Amino acid sequence: MKNLFFLVLILGCTFNAFSQEPDRPQKPLPSERPNRPSPSESGERSDDRSESLNSKEKDSMPDIDLYKIISVKNDTTYLDTTLTILKDYNFNYLRKDNFELLPFSNTAQTYNELSLRKDYRRAFPGFGARARHFNFMEIEDVDYYHVPTPWTQLYFKTVPEQGQQLDASFTINTSKNLNMFIAYKGTRALGRYQNILTSTGNLRMGFSYDSDNNRYHAKAHFVSQDLLNEENGGLDSLSITQYINKEPEFDDRSVLDVNFENSESTLFGKRFFLDHEFKLTRPSDSTNSLSIGHTFDYSYKKFDFKQESAENEIFGQSFEATQLRDQTRLEVLYNEASVKYANSLAGEISFKAGHTNYDYGYNSVYIRPGDTIGNRLNGNFLHVGGSYIKQIGGFRVEADARLNLADDFTGNYLAATASYEFDQQNWIRFGINQNSSAPNFNFLLYQSDYLNYNWQNNFDNEIAQQLFADFRSEKIFDLYASLSQIENYTYFAFNEGGAVKPFQAGNQVRYLKLKAEKEFDFGLFGSYNTIMYQNVLEGAGVLNLPEFTTRNSIYYKDHWFDKALYLQTGFTFKYFTKYEMNAYDPVLAEFYVQNTQELGGFPVVDYFFNAKVDKARIFFKLQHLNDLIDGNNNFSAPGYPYTDFLVRFGIVWDLFL
Repeated sequence: MKNLFFLVLILGCTFNAFSQEPDRPQKPLPSERPNRPSPSESGERSDDRSESLNSKEKDSMPDIDLYKIISVKNDTTYLDTTLTILKDYNFNYLRKDNFELLPFSNTAQTYNELSLRKDYRRAFPGFGARARHFNFMEIEDVDYYHVPTPWTQLYFKTVPEQGQQLDASFTINTSKNLNMFIAYKGTRALGRYQNILTSTGNLRMGFSYDSDNNRYHAKAHFVSQDLLNEENGGLDSLSITQYINKEPEFDDRSVLDVNFENSESTLFGKRFFLDHEFKLTRPSDSTNSLSIGHTFDYSYKKFDFKQESAENEIFGQSFEATQLRDQTRLEVLYNEASVKYANSLAGEISFKAGHTNYDYGYNSVYIRPGDTIGNRLNGNFLHVGGSYIKQIGGFRVEADARLNLADDFTGNYLAATASYEFDQQNWIRFGINQNSSAPNFNFLLYQSDYLNYNWQNNFDNEIAQQLFADFRSEKIFDLYASLSQIENYTYFAFNEGGAVKPFQAGNQVRYLKLKAEKEFDFGLFGSYNTIMYQNVLEGAGVLNLPEFTTRNSIYYKDHWFDKALYLQTGFTFKYFTKYEMNAYDPVLAEFYVQNTQELGGFPVVDYFFNAKVDKARIFFKLQHLNDLIDGNNNFSAPGYPYTDFLVRFGIVWDLFL
């Protein structure tokens, strides 16, 4: 512990060279306000106001809340350099809270899902290879900025074995009108088991522009991504027995045999995106506003599965004995024009119309006795849509809809919400989501060098409805409740011959979810608690989820070294009940339903020591601490072991010029 304190002190001396005005908590979105951290837990001090004045006199640096982060939908938040327990939850490979996910043993591998994650604002099928998409940055994952001075953020965290993860971003306003940014997130990790190396990269760059007269606004970005995972098929049957029995000679996980060591899969992606708008009326007109807009999106994805020699005992017969390679591609060109009218009494109304060109598939046709599997799903279709927003005091109504005008890929969605804000710390939101969309492309058409992984299906649209309510209160608790119903639910599972195939449920799937969160502040001590209850009312055996999932943190927090350092240290406990956990298929990079093996029901205890020195947040964690007491024989998916005890260290550092 002394060494850690010395390290913090050394870093503190270094970081003071980049000192700036004291931190302020992030300003929450109007429609999605998170809990606001108290001064004692965020690293703020009661004498910050006087120090702020002194800081301004010394270096005249801008206020921290002038560093704006803007979403593609123009929701604006501010840079938040505070330290809270929520920052600890977000300090991971995805850089977001993964409470509802179960990670595999190596950084940048996939995650098993502990809840149903469904996009209800989708009217067009997705690509597939969903197990590789957790870190794939979609349009809504790219932010834009407006900053008074250049801002750099550096993220670093260690990995289980031989490697590191880094996320670095830089943004600058060359003028008050134009902002540019560039960022790269890279990870390389060997892992403790054979043939699970990961190597991923996410490059994004872009700009946003606002004209002097505030009539023209534009934002654009380019993204290039490659997410590589070596695949080993999980532990073989003998190694599973040795792992479950906790045999000491296999504490070195590299000596455990895996099903194969000759395979890898990579998801590639590129995207050019532009969204711009021009106001036809004068910006000074506060009563009426009329604007036209255009959105352009060109996206390319490729999933590449390679294997040096066929594993016929696992995946069945193959066309080739060696150098197997499956390549699946999707290109989408999307254009949408919109007209938006805003009136101080009527609200904001927009109408949209667009065109989509898509091309999914392969380079060859597969002909087998009595059947032919094509190589392409391509075409064009039009869509229309609209949205409505109205704010009356603390009451807000929102609606968004879209309808595809197509024969091949019919689809639609409707999302409607109403919310009431009592004050900044207390609000309620409820609504309904409805959508109809074709299943992902890899359910409809797939080709592989393995014979069992070739199919072409004419599935019906998945039709889903959801009712939800979301209540947030800093004084009481946060509660989210939803009831979902899905017709023609599509999934992967074993067929009678023991091969993984796509299926569509004949009966409805109905699913209830309740999630509650509450933070308790006891001065120098704090506690944050999250619990989730799920019940598959109809469709058990098709949709398998744990009934209860809980995470509880208890910690000590205080300022040390004459308030030069703020720290949080404590324990986090996570647990989910046993259930028939989905299994992972490396050929598809998809999870499939299995109903023969119950897994889970194990606790995970982490110890953390987090510190904040100026604009740097330092994170130290003993991960899966209880492994040192009782050993680890748990799984993230059938055949895939859960993470052993690890010592993790990292930092998030904001630099300003």
